[in-house]
Amino acid sequence: MNMTHDLCRPVAIAADASQIDQLYAKLGAARSRRVRRLMEAGRDKMARKLVEEATEAALDAVKGNRQGLIDESVDILYHLTVLWRECGVDPAEIWAEMARRDADQGICGKLPKRRGAAARAAASVTALPRRPHYRRGDTIGLVPLDRLAAEG
Repeated sequence: MNMTHDLCRPVAIAADASQIDQLYAKLGAARSRRVRRLMEAGRDKMARKLVEEATEAALDAVKGNRQGLIDESVDILYHLTVLWRECGVDPAEIWAEMARRDADQGICGKLPKRRGAAARAAASVTALPRRPHYRRGDTIGLVPLDRLAAEG
């Protein structure tokens, strides 16, 4: 049986954003050795772990591995929260931005990129390459993002 889900319709869940708030608070308190090593490894390592988990989640989704997608999604949220902590972004700021976007555009709204929708549509028609969402010289670890874009 093939079931589709309306991602915009709220569903009852056993966990909620307060668990991310709790994780965020625990990351600032006494940490396990594993968490301490990750936090001490620095922002580059944290960002690489987030990308790694997102890639694994995407691969599990493509393979139709539902449980793998669930497991990797939890890992994504964990590593995203670690990165927020490192960068001084409080989860309350994220929830506030989500609420603002919901009020402006509805819960499924996503802010447009810097260029307007008409410019993006015109660019796709003429097959122009998309502008990267990073600055020249940005890296993930030792790998420059502009090199990754050139290889992609």
